Amino acid sequence: MTESPEYLSTDPLPSRAERVERGVAARRRTPAASLAVHEPRPRSALDLLEKQAATRIPELVPVRYGRMADSPFAFFRGTALVMADDLSHGPTTGLHTQLCGDAHLSNFGLFATPERELAFDLNDFDETYPGPFEWDVKRLVASLAVAGRDNGFSGKQRKRIVRACAAEYRETMSSHADRGELAVWYSHIDAETQMEDLRPVLDPSTRKRVRKTLDKSWGRDSASALSKLTTRVDGRPRIVSMPPLVVPVEDLVAGEDADQVNRELVGRIREYSETLQPNRRVLLRRFEFVEAARKVVGVGSVGTRAWIILLRGPGDDPLFLQVKEAQRSVLAAYVDGPSFANEGERVVSGQRLMQAASDILLGWHRGPDADGTQRDTYIRQLRDGKGSAVVETMNPHVMTLYGRLCARVLANAHARAGDRFAIAGYLGSGDDFDRALSEFAESCADRNARDHADLRRAIDDGRVTARLGM
Repeated sequence: MTESPEYLSTDPLPSRAERVERGVAARRRTPAASLAVHEPRPRSALDLLEKQAATRIPELVPVRYGRMADSPFAFFRGTALVMADDLSHGPTTGLHTQLCGDAHLSNFGLFATPERELAFDLNDFDETYPGPFEWDVKRLVASLAVAGRDNGFSGKQRKRIVRACAAEYRETMSSHADRGELAVWYSHIDAETQMEDLRPVLDPSTRKRVRKTLDKSWGRDSASALSKLTTRVDGRPRIVSMPPLVVPVEDLVAGEDADQVNRELVGRIREYSETLQPNRRVLLRRFEFVEAARKVVGVGSVGTRAWIILLRGPGDDPLFLQVKEAQRSVLAAYVDGPSFANEGERVVSGQRLMQAASDILLGWHRGPDADGTQRDTYIRQLRDGKGSAVVETMNPHVMTLYGRLCARVLANAHARAGDRFAIAGYLGSGDDFDRALSEFAESCADRNARDHADLRRAIDDGRVTARLGM
């Protein structure tokens, strides 16, 4: 999926020195200082969002706008398309890797690996696509600047936070350029080990909060989802209706139509299982279908089609799957790259490439939705040790540490997927890259604040319908 020079071949591969020189040449063409430029063409963020809303469930679009209106950071989370449009008009290095496409602070988090360890990694890949490595880094540092403003940090504090993040990415990539292929491939962040490493630099209250997050993550699984999302009716679990956020199939369509939708979902699960490894198909087929519901997902994806499906094992143990619509990546309109027969497969392939470890039940499917339209989806467990940091409660010191942690994860993913030697050659050992991204982040945060204010005015004027507080 990436523009990478590594191919299994009898021909000699480019040497490390040649790849580093590729990065140095890119730096001569596009100096690191030029990455500070954030002067995109005039555009309306609302126009771009309205265009995106045209493919979404109409009654859920106001929920999306309501969530985005909550704060500048909430708005930023929903504007991957807007930022891709802006970035496409700025300078680029031309050094491509597999991108997350939406690498903001809240798209990093905890999850349980197949080995039953708690890992910290990227956890959202709806927009994954090959592109210039710096686009992901820019989205990450911009999210730090926006979140820092929301938290009341001073300009100097935000600058230190962003520079530390950019420096961590640069130094991690340089370190990977000195490591072997397998060592890079296996690089990951174990959450428990990281907690111990950070213990000396965290104050007692922060240590307690982090410990609580880790412990809570282990409790987030299908059993906890069962207790939160269902009630028992006639001895069987039934998903509780909480419209518009959670709506069982029987409440969306009645009678025989509901039975038809359920049969189609069962068929979808059977077909999706063919994208799993054979041993995991054996596991999945030990469960039977119980019920399904439409469920609203995170800020940026609100309005896309998403289902939760409750399955039950022979011992009455639950398994919740999430079926999520995969639309074309927002990056695909701005970067020359591959086309995909199935956008769900794009998401899954990108996730498996960028994550150190992925959900054992991660797969994809194409099939008819409730309205009969063929849609691409990807499927995974609804919860499996998932947890995330609460960005809104971070002080400057904690946000600095968290930003560095996210940068290290991002560098790990980019090093696995792309040419780490060329990227390291571009970044060099000085701080030009760090300073440029610090300037970029503040400029991007300025524009995000203006765009957020435009949305709030449009809601107040009645030009945009929003459901606040959802």
